[in-house]
Amino acid sequence: MDDYFESEEFIKIDFRKTKIKKGEYDNCTFTNCNFELINTLNIQFVSCIFKDCNLSNAIVKHTAFKDVQFVNCKLLGVKFNECDAFLLQFSFKDCQLNFSSFYQLKIKNTKFTNCNLEAVDFTETVLFGSIFDNCDLKQAVFDNSNLDKSDFRTAFNFNLHPEKNSLKGARFSKENITGLLVAYKINIE
Repeated sequence: MDDYFESEEFIKIDFRKTKIKKGEYDNCTFTNCNFELINTLNIQFVSCIFKDCNLSNAIVKHTAFKDVQFVNCKLLGVKFNECDAFLLQFSFKDCQLNFSSFYQLKIKNTKFTNCNLEAVDFTETVLFGSIFDNCDLKQAVFDNSNLDKSDFRTAFNFNLHPEKNSLKGARFSKENITGLLVAYKINIE
């Protein structure tokens, strides 16, 4: 039988040494914990906060993230596309998400704030209404993605092909508009 944890705090736990218990974590806080390479198969995180945690290369297959906040976390190479898509909702602030994948996920209104999203795969992702506030999108892949009403005004280093993505109502600044023109090989000075 799976365990149930409510409003608990987990501080400085290295889950590579202390096995994480399967079950549902509701309104829990994880601070300075290490989940690197940990398999969280079938675990549910509901209204949880992860602060200063390392989840790099964590295996999140069938893991539920329902209204979860990641703050100052390292999430390198995480395949979010394998997690449970039902009621999937999360936000990221001051996080490193390099080489992670959101392939084909429906994550409307997701907020990324001060994040490094280098080489992240957003192929066929529904990001309608999402915010990329001061995010580095160097080599991030957007292909057949729904970016309608998304906010890229303070994002940088992105390369979005307007003909290969839906951008209706998306917001950009004059300073970063070149990220929409790279595909046309136009020199802007």
